[in-house]
Amino acid sequence: MSTEHPTHWPLTGAVEVHRPTPLNPTPAPLPVVPAGAVPEVTTIVLPDGRTLTGYTAPTAQSAPLAVRPPVSRAAVNIALGGIGFAAVCGGLFLLTAFITALTAFITQLVILAAVIFGGWIAVQVFGHRDRASGTTVNIRKAVIKRNHFHS
Repeated sequence: MSTEHPTHWPLTGAVEVHRPTPLNPTPAPLPVVPAGAVPEVTTIVLPDGRTLTGYTAPTAQSAPLAVRPPVSRAAVNIALGGIGFAAVCGGLFLLTAFITALTAFITQLVILAAVIFGGWIAVQVFGHRDRASGTTVNIRKAVIKRNHFHS
């Protein structure tokens, strides 16, 4: 506590308590109750000892609401659309990967076929053959066997 502000608690002087007075001190008229329906009178004792007596107010019962799902249909549709989009994207990614791999495989097969066929052609052209077979043509003491000139 600060000593420079003597108005702070604890107060050393007497304390005056003001109690509010009602604007309309006359009691309110009792509600008109139709014949046959008399509301129940309730008495309540407050903690300070005062007693309150009065009619109980009927609670208004609202109509039961239709059972609604915890999540709206729009939210479910959006979520399903997102899942479907993710599945399609994954499938498209796999499809492009498959097409790329298939293209590389076909390219390798074509190159392999070219190498094998080219090698076969090279063996046919430059390979060692049996010199005894074939057509021999003597021109000025030269021999031509199967388009090869031998002197």
